[in-house]
Amino acid sequence: MRTTLTIDDDVAAQLAELRRRRDTSLKDLINEALRRGLQSMRTPPKMNRPFKTRAFDLGQPLISLDNVAEALANLEGEGFR
Repeated sequence: MRTTLTIDDDVAAQLAELRRRRDTSLKDLINEALRRGLQSMRTPPKMNRPFKTRAFDLGQPLISLDNVAEALANLEGEGFR
């Protein structure tokens, strides 16, 4: 099949470099690139496993964290207030 393609400059530069390195025709190179691209587009993307954080039991807190001002006063001394 014959067709006309408009190729972006950055893609054309990559194709030209690959052609020189592989010593192949533009037709063969584009067909290979399209086959690989189409194959990767057919397969579903890999799903990353969700990130999980392990929890550790730290026991009872030494001070109450319900009142922030009181907790800071306990940690930094009464001069904090």
